[in-house]
Amino acid sequence: MKRKFSLVVVVLLLALAVSVAVTKASPPSGVTPTVLARGTFDAFKVKSAPGSPVDFKAKAKSPIDVVVRRHDYAVGSTTGWHSHPGPVFITVTQGQLTYYEYDDPTRSPHVVSAGQGFVDNGRGHIVRNESGLPAQDVSVIIAPVGGAFRGELAAPGPYCGF
Repeated sequence: MKRKFSLVVVVLLLALAVSVAVTKASPPSGVTPTVLARGTFDAFKVKSAPGSPVDFKAKAKSPIDVVVRRHDYAVGSTTGWHSHPGPVFITVTQGQLTYYEYDDPTRSPHVVSAGQGFVDNGRGHIVRNESGLPAQDVSVIIAPVGGAFRGELAAPGPYCGF
């Protein structure tokens, strides 16, 4: 009987821990995401040609998905704290957005305006529309084949009060 009671207590504590973890996540608010494309790429290794004005290298040891997603931001909106399984290349296409990195102890805002980009390292960030006007970005997200391309993080961030 004691063993059964202990098992019930453990199960209840685990359920409580999961529910607390879920409630401490920061869900998106006022952001409308739209997947524009998702494609699978075989393993590759590519770099700019010698003498090219662009110095770029990329390598995938195994197949990956590349997800292209547009986000429309209402005034005062937020993506919530989240991470991605790989890097994300973000281009602001309308307005101005502010990016904060989850692991940045300086809480440095990265203010990005239309026509500019931001590279997320995949370890976590939040995007906020602090501009007072609608905004939009397009993200190119590197993800596992058929897998999730966004994971929720606890809020508030370890260095930010939001």
